[in-house]
Amino acid sequence: MNENEKWITRYFENAPVAIILFQEDEMLACNQAARCLKAKLNFDPHYLYEIAQAAVDRQGRPVTDCPTCEIAKKTQEVVVPVLAEGDESVDAGYLMFYKTLDDATHITSLTLKSCSSVNRGLRLAQHDEINRVIVRANEADRHQISADLHDNIAQGLYFAMTGVNSLANDALSATERADQAAAITKQLQATLAEVKNMALSVRPSVMDDFGLFAALRALATRLQATTGIQISVSGNASPEELSGEIQSAMYRVAQEAINNALKHANAHEIMILLVEHHHFITLQIIDDGDGFDVSQHTQFNGHSLGLSDMHDRIKALNGVFALISQPGAGTTVQVKFPVCTDKGSLQNV
Repeated sequence: MNENEKWITRYFENAPVAIILFQEDEMLACNQAARCLKAKLNFDPHYLYEIAQAAVDRQGRPVTDCPTCEIAKKTQEVVVPVLAEGDESVDAGYLMFYKTLDDATHITSLTLKSCSSVNRGLRLAQHDEINRVIVRANEADRHQISADLHDNIAQGLYFAMTGVNSLANDALSATERADQAAAITKQLQATLAEVKNMALSVRPSVMDDFGLFAALRALATRLQATTGIQISVSGNASPEELSGEIQSAMYRVAQEAINNALKHANAHEIMILLVEHHHFITLQIIDDGDGFDVSQHTQFNGHSLGLSDMHDRIKALNGVFALISQPGAGTTVQVKFPVCTDKGSLQNV
């Protein structure tokens, strides 16, 4: 046995997963992890081989013209859940990976991986992806704020400074100087309004002072005044039981949902409901607009975070996000967070 073969044999024997090799239906070898698992669960490797063969037979049957299934039939690896021992939880038992290693000699492998470890890896990968989405969303927010500062605030201040400098012109009459001062005041007032709107879009100060309900009512009042659309806020919840981060996320969802309804839905009325149930609080933004086919729309437009990004942010906070809509039947955006009235929000349930 050369050095490479020794390394391969050593890797096979000490692999962290159970591996069993077969030639046709005869077991050739199994590694240490497989022997330990066999002793622990008292299973017959040949029975697992028969399960794998049955799965291969099912995969090879032309029962459908689904292109995805046709691709699956051509793959050389089959995955089957086994050894759950009657436990129906998603982390119970093992996943058995059946793979053909050599067609000519009919050598195959069975690899057993714990469902709990596989699912844990998937959850970690999903968590990492959610974090990446949030980072991208935060970067998009910062980019938008930077653009607003440059395009609106900086320009407004520049024009005001130019006006102030012109006041030093001795050739101006008293009337001209008064007109110029009035124009500067108007420009500064417009710039101040821009700054206030930016602050409201990021996080309204009323939320820090009076809570989520007050912030939602202020948002509804401001948008109703500027659009003429009826926007109401009601409910029985006590959102102060939720963490500040969750309240901010709920406010941003309401803000984004209302903006989408105003821009795209031709809505005449929008309702914001904040309701407390026994163990959770729900926020619903309901409009009577055009509605749409949710399956055909996975991207959303908006000034800040899109609803698709908000879905990932809500999920990262252990909340539930739902989008319900049908053409001609309006749209409901719903967010749900668990809550315990004695201990506050439960972020790890």
